[in-house]
Amino acid sequence: MAEETLAEPAAARSGPGDGAAVDLDDVAVRFRTKKKDVTALRQVSLSVAMGEFVAIVGPSGCGKSTLLKLVAGLLRPSAGDVRLRGEAVTGPRRDIGYVFQRAALLEWRSARRNILLQAEMRRMPGAEARKRADELIDMTGLRGFEDAYPHELSGGMQQRVALCRALLHRPPVLLMDEPFGALDALTREQMNIELNRIWRETGTTVLLVTHSIAEAVYLADRVVVMSARPGTVVEIIEVGLPAERDYAETMAREEFSAATTRIRRLLGAASGAE
Repeated sequence: MAEETLAEPAAARSGPGDGAAVDLDDVAVRFRTKKKDVTALRQVSLSVAMGEFVAIVGPSGCGKSTLLKLVAGLLRPSAGDVRLRGEAVTGPRRDIGYVFQRAALLEWRSARRNILLQAEMRRMPGAEARKRADELIDMTGLRGFEDAYPHELSGGMQQRVALCRALLHRPPVLLMDEPFGALDALTREQMNIELNRIWRETGTTVLLVTHSIAEAVYLADRVVVMSARPGTVVEIIEVGLPAERDYAETMAREEFSAATTRIRRLLGAASGAE
């Protein structure tokens, strides 16, 4: 697996702890259908440090979402090993947060009660959960909308609620599967800015799947570029940007331009691969 270093790894900044949050070692996933066997992932190896932000990009159908399911314990690998915080992943994990493309909020519950659904499922102490929910409501700019119902919230606000719900139990690892893909460009930009701030404030390890190269480079310490199916790691790009990133200033930086250009070239080659 090749790796290109554009600058000093951002993961080396102060903040993330020592050790690996996520380890995938020579992982493969194969499915059997009525007509044929399908290999979704092959020989995927990746290590994500505690507190690091890693983005995954690749052609549609290359197994990016499958990779997140492996880390969450929702899917077992056909070969290889998956470890989360040093422990083998053998089933669904409770020490993660998961944010999907759709907010998937319950229409009959307010924003606050949608956030607290996590506490009910995990049987968290009520006072602790309510205090944490208030902290997250303030952190994500939802104050004043906490009693609104989903149909009264914009798409961006709904995703903020979903993010709060995922962070309520302070998961050490946050998995995000194209969480801003359905948002308009301006809202998506604002959510990127907010996510960068929240990541810096919480110290949570983040593994993000996205189809947006600019989003991946703006948010991540490293960007994993995957091939077309069967998905494997083509290259890992060290972004080399400071943890705190002004959006406009970041877009103008040489490191941003170098990383996005490299990824586009890799994806152009990967899209034609079989």
